[in-house]
Amino acid sequence: MRNRQRGSHLGLLLLASQVFQMGLDNIPPITLAVLALNVYLYLFPAAPLLQACVSVQQAYWFQDWRRLLLSPLHHADDWHLYFNMVSFLWKGSRLERRLGGAWFVYLLSVFSLLTGLIYLVLEALLTELTQNQSYSMECAVGFSGVLFALKVLNNHYYPGGVTYVMGLPVSNCYASWVELVFIHLTSPGTSFVGHLSGILVGLLYTTGPLKKIMKKCAGLNYYLSINLAPCMSSGFTESSTVFNYTTSYTGGLTEEEQLEAAIRNSLNDGGQSRQRDAPPPYGFHLSEDARAEEVRQMRLRRFDR
Repeated sequence: MRNRQRGSHLGLLLLASQVFQMGLDNIPPITLAVLALNVYLYLFPAAPLLQACVSVQQAYWFQDWRRLLLSPLHHADDWHLYFNMVSFLWKGSRLERRLGGAWFVYLLSVFSLLTGLIYLVLEALLTELTQNQSYSMECAVGFSGVLFALKVLNNHYYPGGVTYVMGLPVSNCYASWVELVFIHLTSPGTSFVGHLSGILVGLLYTTGPLKKIMKKCAGLNYYLSINLAPCMSSGFTESSTVFNYTTSYTGGLTEEEQLEAAIRNSLNDGGQSRQRDAPPPYGFHLSEDARAEEVRQMRLRRFDR
């Protein structure tokens, strides 16, 4: 995230060069689509920067919550766009291949909104603690908060290795924090709180409850369709197994039909004793009087219908 300004279009040319060097065929579709959306909204903004950036004053005080949607997809200048999108090309490509396109677009949507919300909470806390209203008026735009969250995920899924910051090797598990401080010191126009919000969102996903909440919200079948793709290709899914098991157990019958079938099976037994430990069919075990009474009640119900 960065506080607002605009510049030339040299960054756009370099970004285009980077994309073609990488090759369009080598960029997964969601990553490419999100990159294209960011470029499009830079060239044709959905709103002027002053109406797209997010701040406590604009979003909370004035209830302009649409800024949470607009701010991650707008950039202060073409260099801001260039550095964010080049970083996203690499991180997005790796994570999309790892997580699958459907889950990745869901992840980006949640991260974009949550990064903005945590940014507002942190700025509000700073305002309260320092009694300085300038924190509530700081207005930020850009995708870099989401990128910091993705960096935490990338280091989680691909542990080990080092990142070089100013030529110094830094372990990937600490790279996000080192880059947070380094970018703030070398680029004063960037939003420290916005980047910190992204790191916190990433940690909420990798070590906190966010991943479980997202799975629950998405639904079990949605999650299985993404994470069990190799199993599905071999003709197996957990949901189909549950369905087949249930069907074979109940025979596709309604509860009332199961009861009738159980009684009929008991009567057809002809009074023969079952094996001592064998469970009765469908879990029913009725005396002769109870069986006769159930049959009579079943016939009465059918007659009433």
